[in-house]
Amino acid sequence: MGYSWALAAAVVIPPVSQEPAMHRLVLTPDQHQEFVVLRDTGPKPYLRERAAALLKIADGMSAAAVARSGLLRPRKPATVWRWLQRYRAEGIAGLYDRPGRGRKPAFFPLPAG
Repeated sequence: MGYSWALAAAVVIPPVSQEPAMHRLVLTPDQHQEFVVLRDTGPKPYLRERAAALLKIADGMSAAAVARSGLLRPRKPATVWRWLQRYRAEGIAGLYDRPGRGRKPAFFPLPAG
C-alpha cells in the first residue's frame, strides 16, 4: 500500500489563512471619506495611522497583513484588531486614546493658594 502522488496533486485544499468575518470592515462611501480625511489631516499621528490601517482592512487587506507590513512600523495583529473592535463599538471616537493613558508627569504643579 503506497502513497499516490498523483492523487495528492489532484486534491485542492482551500487556504487556511482567510480572514474571519469579525476582522473585516465594510464602509459606506461617507464613512470611507471620513477615514480618508482623518488619515490625511488627523490632528495626531496615531489617529492617522489607525485610520490608514482601517482603510486598508476595508479595501480587503487582512488585519494581520496590515499589522505586519501595511503601516509605517510593524504592529502586533492584536493591536490592529483592537482598533477595529473599538471602531465598531464607538465609531471614530473609539480611535482616540482614552484619558489616563501614557506616562504621568514627574512633577506636579503646586496647589494654588
